[in-house]
Amino acid sequence: MKTIIKSSAIFLLLLFCLPIVGMGQKKGKERMVEIVTNLGSIKIKLYNETPLHRDNFINLAETGAMNGSIFHRVIKGFMIQGGGSPGTNGSGSIGSTITAEIEPIFYHKKGALSAARMGDAQNPDRKSSGSQFYIVHGKKFTDSDLDMMEKRANTKYTEEQRRSYKTIGGSPHLDGAYTVFGEVVEGMDIVDKIAAVQVRGSFPIEPISIELKIIK
Repeated sequence: MKTIIKSSAIFLLLLFCLPIVGMGQKKGKERMVEIVTNLGSIKIKLYNETPLHRDNFINLAETGAMNGSIFHRVIKGFMIQGGGSPGTNGSGSIGSTITAEIEPIFYHKKGALSAARMGDAQNPDRKSSGSQFYIVHGKKFTDSDLDMMEKRANTKYTEEQRRSYKTIGGSPHLDGAYTVFGEVVEGMDIVDKIAAVQVRGSFPIEPISIELKIIK
């Protein structure tokens, strides 16, 4: 009987010490990519919770397929967009569309990296472009602003979202409609610099080049 009890105790100890398969897989080390521009570099952390978009962005960096693209749409206080087919004015996309991975925990705070896409009328499933992305520049909002936006969108912002939108800013009206798959961890001053360039409409007068690099 003592042998059985002892064996059972050892089994339970081993059971609790072993990692649980499937748990924490999304909490692994996040991949990092650098967006190198002629105005400076922006370091991006990619979310593991959006694996399709993460892996696609990594592939674009590893193959160099996006190199030579430009930031073609710049709206200060809103966002900067790039990643169109290299050699064009920012139009087109590299590769196929990506299934949406819209996760409520990720929202359009300043510095959020999100996938551009065609509008709902042509794209009801909200599939993302194969390469076009935008980084939120955004602006700060008050509680009354956010209350109004909640009513308009029939949604409810979390306390974390409200705090972010009031202190660092963002573009909350985009929440729930586009896939957010990463965020700026270094180089927000470069995002600010890009957002402040001279534009014709929303197209920068001087080209802002893009090159993606993997950060090991």
